[in-house]
Amino acid sequence: MKSVMGGNALRIRAIAIVCLAGLLAACGTSGDNSSGTNTASAPGITATTITIGSTQPLTGRAAPGYSEISPSSNAYFNYVNDHGGINGRKITYYYYDDGYNPTNTASLTRKLILEDKVFAMFSALGTPTHLAVVDYINSQKVPDLFVSSGCNCWNDVSNHPYTFGWQPDYTIEGKILGQYIQKSLGGKKVGYFYQNDEFGTDGVKGLDAQLGASSVPDASRQNYVPTNTNIGPQIAALKASGAEVVVSFSIPAFTALALLGAAKLGYHPIWVVSNVGSDVTTLTGLLKNFSKGAVGGALLGGMVTDAYLPLTGDSANPWISLFKGIHDKYVSNLPWDGNVLYGMAQAYTFVQAMKAAGRNPTRASFVKALETTKLSGGPGLAPLGFSSSNHLGFLGVQIYTIAADGTQTTTGPVYTSSDSGPISQYSGSASTPPANGIP
Repeated sequence: MKSVMGGNALRIRAIAIVCLAGLLAACGTSGDNSSGTNTASAPGITATTITIGSTQPLTGRAAPGYSEISPSSNAYFNYVNDHGGINGRKITYYYYDDGYNPTNTASLTRKLILEDKVFAMFSALGTPTHLAVVDYINSQKVPDLFVSSGCNCWNDVSNHPYTFGWQPDYTIEGKILGQYIQKSLGGKKVGYFYQNDEFGTDGVKGLDAQLGASSVPDASRQNYVPTNTNIGPQIAALKASGAEVVVSFSIPAFTALALLGAAKLGYHPIWVVSNVGSDVTTLTGLLKNFSKGAVGGALLGGMVTDAYLPLTGDSANPWISLFKGIHDKYVSNLPWDGNVLYGMAQAYTFVQAMKAAGRNPTRASFVKALETTKLSGGPGLAPLGFSSSNHLGFLGVQIYTIAADGTQTTTGPVYTSSDSGPISQYSGSASTPPANGIP
């Protein structure tokens, strides 16, 4: 890996040999498969390379945990390289540090498109940051793949035809968390703690759809600004409201701050936390850091959250075995946690999508292939929602709980939904990875 510091942006160039062969007789194809020769078929695609790019919070308040995602995607790309690649094409992956600052995101995205000539944006992270650039990316007709955010705004096919989500959107997640509260915590007073942007408000929309907006009064609805770490007043207000269950749509740093703030007040509600802010390894480290070692993962005991990928501790799962092995060989400096799994799973989906697009895709034919090819979703517990009218990613989640020792236990089946439709139990079966781990 090669890194260059330029101004406030850390530039990391990660190169991995990956594939783009015409392989998908069973899955459907698009693009030019008539020739066995690779050509320079689109900006960012040459006969030997594909260039993609991303903006990530490698530093700043959103960095804990999230800074692991891009190196982990790159680790999977390197794994494919070491197993022969496909048609000899290399993926050149630029990921730049925007510090979770939309102003930085805007300038770095333009650099990726205008200077680095990326074929596609891949895994750009953050709701407020990506909202600052989604119009521009689409105006340039650059595929905007698998935004690392569950905002339902990425599913806007008429206005943003090149943008695709990946993780379940926050409204779907909120609905399924709300259903759990109804079934397992019924009768308890509920409060909300959420980020004051589409991340938080989309989650609240889903919760209200399931629980009923009138069931959670204004005093029990507390939001935070991600630039202000003083959340003591919000936690005190939740305690005063009598909320026995607090649903938190928060990034990891603010989940940890909320847990510490509540403990300081002797306030111990049942915490129900969005997948985005509930990674055990990340939270344990933050709790120790923020409390200067006085508090560890014990505060996580009893937390309820959800997953759309297998749990990292499930060593019997073949996807976990595959990705843990890649982690141990390529990025063993990183903790084995949900962020690493996320990055590798996204990279797997990207390789699937590139193969579906054929040997020599254009940007437009790539988007068409993603809309018309039924991807397996790799390790996903629920199906992907991609179609010509829907750019949602995974359509559902499974609830799990966290014990004081960090043990994670699933509870109940996988459920799927849409922003406005009913919740359904998913009857499909999980896929298994190919023998060599490459789609």
